[in-house]
Amino acid sequence: MRAIAIRGGKGPATSMYVTEIIKPVPIPGQVLVKVRAFGLNRMDLLQREGLYPLPPHAPETMGVEFSGVVEQFGNDLASVGSEFKLGDEVFGLAYGGAYAEYIVVSTKTLFHKPSQLSWEEAAGIPETFMTAAQALLFIGEFKHGQSVLWHAGASSVSIAGIQLAKAKGASAIYATVSSSEKVHFLEQNLGPSTTKRITGGADLQKQGVNLIVDFIGAPYFQNNLDIAAQDGRIVLLGLMGGAELPVGVNIAPLLYKRLRLEASGLRSRDLGYQGKLRDMLVEYALPKFCEGSLKVFVEKVFRFEDIVEAHQLLEKNQTKGKIICTVGP
Repeated sequence: MRAIAIRGGKGPATSMYVTEIIKPVPIPGQVLVKVRAFGLNRMDLLQREGLYPLPPHAPETMGVEFSGVVEQFGNDLASVGSEFKLGDEVFGLAYGGAYAEYIVVSTKTLFHKPSQLSWEEAAGIPETFMTAAQALLFIGEFKHGQSVLWHAGASSVSIAGIQLAKAKGASAIYATVSSSEKVHFLEQNLGPSTTKRITGGADLQKQGVNLIVDFIGAPYFQNNLDIAAQDGRIVLLGLMGGAELPVGVNIAPLLYKRLRLEASGLRSRDLGYQGKLRDMLVEYALPKFCEGSLKVFVEKVFRFEDIVEAHQLLEKNQTKGKIICTVGP
């Protein structure tokens, strides 16, 4: 089968190329899916450069989210009693391997694709919405009437999180973005009354934010402590701005505000944890995708063969939503 490989095992976007590798074989509990589309994520850039610590069972091929058609079960009896069958249109989360024509994946992280969603939209859901739900609901324990701040507000995870927070009945949703174009995008697509632009920290520091979800890291650390509400929670999901704290950082707010700071990732979690997230989204989010109250915002769709250009676009940090690649016709 065809897959995307990296010359020398790591390198710039231009080091990626299409090659032939052996088609994977599913084991019991897994299915083989013919991939129709896959989503790009920032971890893919880090993995391509050799900077991402892979889970021990992850394949070398990049890509963790996809949509496609079930073609084979891990054994002849696997389909008995399963909620999936041959020919089902699905999307799902994997530990790797989505940059290919076929992928094997556990049924614990597989979803039925609603007819209302395109292949491209479905491929942009798993990593994005599961990461957002993990931060908002599992770790942040977000409740109706609370406020939330999403840093990198025009990223695909934050766009998902903003929608989930709105559906959960947030009293206020804040976002930080890097350009006025991204502010306009959020206001146009998620509603000016939904996402509030932060023009200064004084007001937020006075009223406080219940939950802060941060992908930036060190540069925002002090501000996060300052604007967090009493008993607030800060969830760290990335270090796009660096890992070394500036001189003079004051951690006293952690103590006197009784703040809880927790860092997390999704790819390193075991199947049991990921499966619980999947089950929650099936019950809570999937109906909302069908009715249109939750949406996947796709910035641009590339062909499988144009993976270099797709990575180069993601590297510019100018996207508003998902970048998707299609595989085959």
